[in-house]
Amino acid sequence: MTAPAIEIPAPKASTVVSPPSAERKPLTKKEIAADHPTWCPGCGDFSVLALYFKMIEKRKLWQEKFTTISGIGCSSRFPYFVQAYGAHYIHGRSLPFASGISLSRPDLHVFVFGGDGDLFSIGGNHFTHTARKNVKLTCVAMDNWVYGLTKKQTSPTSPVGFKSKTDIWGAVDYPINPMKQAIAAGASFVARTTSTNPNHLLQMMEAAIDHDGFSFIECLSECVEFYEGAFDAANPRKGGVFNVVPPDHDVTDEAAAYKLADEPFPGYFGIFYKKTKPTKNTKEAGLSAAAVEKVKGLKDWQILQKTFDRTK
Repeated sequence: MTAPAIEIPAPKASTVVSPPSAERKPLTKKEIAADHPTWCPGCGDFSVLALYFKMIEKRKLWQEKFTTISGIGCSSRFPYFVQAYGAHYIHGRSLPFASGISLSRPDLHVFVFGGDGDLFSIGGNHFTHTARKNVKLTCVAMDNWVYGLTKKQTSPTSPVGFKSKTDIWGAVDYPINPMKQAIAAGASFVARTTSTNPNHLLQMMEAAIDHDGFSFIECLSECVEFYEGAFDAANPRKGGVFNVVPPDHDVTDEAAAYKLADEPFPGYFGIFYKKTKPTKNTKEAGLSAAAVEKVKGLKDWQILQKTFDRTK
């Protein structure tokens, strides 16, 4: 007995999928904002987050094209508030973790946000080595001169005389200068800004992501709870002055940049140093390509055999 033929209906016009539009809409703040930020009201970190959202929208960085990494601290809560790929990593280790992402995924924009304690105390060594290797990523230090998350302890950038729970008599250790440290360590892009000047902060962020190499931004971000008024001298609205980097400053002159970074507070704001040089990413890619070329045409077992032969 012959089975009856099955008639397959032709697809309806409504089931035909139209090709996607060539123009992709940029993300909006609503699409990339995650949990409500838990910082204290008035914290400078709110401004940094808002400008980060604005930069992502302006540069059309969709979720699969950027990642946000942090360590531990008030500012390091950052990834929780961004609806995209990222990681809230362990204390002081955000930069080596981010370096691995950058080297394995050179197509991504990698952003690291951290505080003065996270980046310059427990993470100080990692900052130095990431800078000297010139790994392609953007590192923003939200510097407030105090350990805020642990309720007012002296940080690496706290000025001499600052009274805290760890220095009740007043800090006696000389503070580090993040700008001088970054320049001396070999960072190829070094800039300084403040959370109270949003237009300038956005400019520095955009300049940083356009740079091919390790981009460092020191952003003064006031802790209104444990060091209120720390940066009033740099805020014109509070009687201070916002000195931009002189127009005749040569950003390729390392000595001039170091001298500019040595100016007494409030100092200058803008790009201090910028130099084009091979990145760790480019060098590693070259080494990988050279290694692959040596075994070109060989099967996996043959490559393995050559390795075994070398150990005899």
